Amino acid sequence: MLNFPQNLAGLFIDGQWHHGPQALTVINPSNEQVLAQVDGADESAVDLAVAAAHRAFAAWSHTPSRQRAAYLRAIADGVEARRERLVQLQACNNGKPLFEAGIDVDDVIGTFNYYAGLAEQLDEQRDTPVPLPTDEFSAQVRREPCGVVGLIVPWNFPMVTTAWKLAPALAAGCCVVLKPSEVTPLAELELAAIIADCGLPPGVFNLVCGTGLAVGAPMAAHKRIAKISFTGSNAVGVQVMQRAAETVKGVSLELGGKSALLVLEDADLDLAVELASGGGYFNAGQMCSATSRVLVAQPLYDEFLQRLKARAEAIVQGDPFEPGTEMGALVNLAQFQRVLGHIDAGITAGATLVTGGARPAALPVGYFVQPTVFTDVPLDSALWNEEIFGPVLCVRAFDSDAQAIELANDSDFGLVASVVSADVQRAGEVANALQAGLVWINAPQVIFPQTAWGGYKQSSLGRELGPWGLQAFQEIKHIVRAC
Repeated sequence: MLNFPQNLAGLFIDGQWHHGPQALTVINPSNEQVLAQVDGADESAVDLAVAAAHRAFAAWSHTPSRQRAAYLRAIADGVEARRERLVQLQACNNGKPLFEAGIDVDDVIGTFNYYAGLAEQLDEQRDTPVPLPTDEFSAQVRREPCGVVGLIVPWNFPMVTTAWKLAPALAAGCCVVLKPSEVTPLAELELAAIIADCGLPPGVFNLVCGTGLAVGAPMAAHKRIAKISFTGSNAVGVQVMQRAAETVKGVSLELGGKSALLVLEDADLDLAVELASGGGYFNAGQMCSATSRVLVAQPLYDEFLQRLKARAEAIVQGDPFEPGTEMGALVNLAQFQRVLGHIDAGITAGATLVTGGARPAALPVGYFVQPTVFTDVPLDSALWNEEIFGPVLCVRAFDSDAQAIELANDSDFGLVASVVSADVQRAGEVANALQAGLVWINAPQVIFPQTAWGGYKQSSLGRELGPWGLQAFQEIKHIVRAC
């Protein structure tokens, strides 16, 4: 088991570690024991971090893009070199099974390498001619870094969401102030140490631990931050956007989801059950992409439900360091209580609890909730409409593809969706009709840095990953010349 100092410095500003005025207690959700005490910041520390980033911006934004790419590759190599420790940090701080934590770390490595590849071409692609309807003028479009950016990341995928924001921001030539979640800061602190070892110029990357009120709010409102990129709940996303409006800064928001998995009548049932289980129970359901609404063609419904119940009840929960563990704990007591509250409210609303719905009897300590399945969930209930962020699936039958599409699209969210069908063309037609930013067909929730991440409606504002993630940290400048 990893050991930590009594008080971990939680501020990395201008290339130096600092202690802060607040005390953040970091808990291991699997055993409810204190892992570490991390110093948290206040508004004055945010000011210092922004000032450091502002000083560094002129030089960093003019650093050749190939040199910036070399730093990104060095960060990827540093993460790979410390992979085992980072996996253990994820397991300790998040309660993730080791195999899930390993997927996270590999995603970070892949993301930094991907944006290093894009950065290598930036200088050559910066200026692009623009065709005009006259020979009297010429024009070109130029992409430039937007300035100092604030990155606010959640607790469910530490380092992953950070990499999705940090790598393209650095590639674009921006300087960064990062706020990790106060619940799960340990992996980001290790990432900051890796970045420090890579020799990134002081002030280009700054990390400030702290609560949303003490750090996140002043970051969103700071007049010297040109762009805020936030991943988290819709309620906090609205507050971030309101704060950012005070200085009319750019905003990217990656928020909630209430996604659907559609099992058509020609689907492979074994595959459908595995995809439903993975979409609902990976990371203990603590995913904005969780396909928590499972829509099943009526002819398959009874057998699917029977198989899903058996699969859910067979999932092994427990110590993330045990090789056989398939699902870990929820991240903290507040989330544990919130998920159980949703389950109780669903039962009160008239939904039928098929399996799960409580703490496993064999795990009296730790924030564990059984994989849960509901049927007969009222369409106007919170259980059907609101993001639960826990291992809870709601299953409903449908009579036609059109009805399934209507049910799937009847949501305030539109992040992802999944379709299971033996007919690829039919599945494609259904996917095209779904209001979601990413649709998987007969596939698990695999995410590549080359493809965009984000959704329709209240799920997001803007896109991450791919070239779109890089463009989120660039401004557009047109230059028109008389010939």
